[in-house]
Amino acid sequence: MFKKTSKEKQLDAFSSVPNILEGSSLKQYSDQGHWHNQFREQVVMRIDESIFSGLFNATTGAPNASIRLLIGMMILKESFAWSDSQLFEHCRFNLLVRSSLGLFNMNDPLPVESTYYLFRKRIYEHQKQYGEDLMEKVFSQITSDQIREFDVNGRKIRMDSKLIGSNIATFTRYEIIHQTLCMFYKSLDKSAKSKLFVVHRKQLELLMKEESSKTVYHSTKDELRGRLQAIGILIYHLLDRLEYLQTELYQLLQRVFNEQYKVIEDEQIELRGKEEISSSSLQSPHDPDSAYRNKQGQQVKGYSVNVTETCDKGQLNLITNVIVEKANTPDTTFVEPAIKATVEVTGQEVEKVYLDGAYQSPANDTYCENIDVVFTGYLTSQTGVQPILSRTFSIASFI
Repeated sequence: MFKKTSKEKQLDAFSSVPNILEGSSLKQYSDQGHWHNQFREQVVMRIDESIFSGLFNATTGAPNASIRLLIGMMILKESFAWSDSQLFEHCRFNLLVRSSLGLFNMNDPLPVESTYYLFRKRIYEHQKQYGEDLMEKVFSQITSDQIREFDVNGRKIRMDSKLIGSNIATFTRYEIIHQTLCMFYKSLDKSAKSKLFVVHRKQLELLMKEESSKTVYHSTKDELRGRLQAIGILIYHLLDRLEYLQTELYQLLQRVFNEQYKVIEDEQIELRGKEEISSSSLQSPHDPDSAYRNKQGQQVKGYSVNVTETCDKGQLNLITNVIVEKANTPDTTFVEPAIKATVEVTGQEVEKVYLDGAYQSPANDTYCENIDVVFTGYLTSQTGVQPILSRTFSIASFI
């Protein structure tokens, strides 16, 4: 059952941290300018929990854990680059971290790991089903509140992009195909496996025992090509026999087959030449969304992150939009959605935009015909502030 968190915190006479600390420790703990107090007041306490109400039953079931607390934990984890175990350790024993989440008493309870994971799962499943990113929505809501309270000028903005590598191992072509096939076969139940020809099951069982990295290391180019050809034929028959499944892993295997092979006359399977493989092709079965890009000598398998912020010199500036796309996404596609999102967040029309030359295109020239666009490779010379991506651009960047 959905329940909002009370904003009123009751301090325990015996377990409240301010009653335990003294001297310089109490002074730092109570300093409203210190990061933990700023994070609690400017981020955690601003979270509109009703955004997540659709994840819970409105009338029945046990009340949910504090959504404000769970979101705060998720932001801290990413901001400090903690593992899950480190996150819970800090939330249990680090007084400043507990204060940043609104836990002022030593005995204030923390959600258990299973509650934390279930909440993350619900957010993911909601986005998958409805296409709505609730985390992006709450970040925009927090920024909108801050813009109104601090009277931030959103009429002058700038944006910049950066390639970010995916946290995955670098796979060869053979490893991508082999591991995707093995992941799919491993997911099949006995009923699905029984629909395969015996000869194909035997081939798959042998492939399951193989370490693809060792095969690549010990094989010649011609040997690998021969193995890839045989695996392509096997995948083709597998996709045909199990077409009724249409699971995520089935669709992933189908994607790999279409990217790496082509069917010619009389259903002959042919391995595509490397020049035919798109940069959008699968880079790892463990991260299907990442892509390849070579940008000014920087080779990345991962993503392109576009960040937009206000840039009123000498005033408070806030990040208004972050877009994450595949690495091979051109910068030109970010301009229109970033400006629209900024207008929605700030409630102000954009009058001036600072961009580098990579954003220029006829379509963007048309869209920005009523906006003063300044194209430059050095944003600092125009705005008088550091480049966006030289700083941490999370909502908790002041941590």
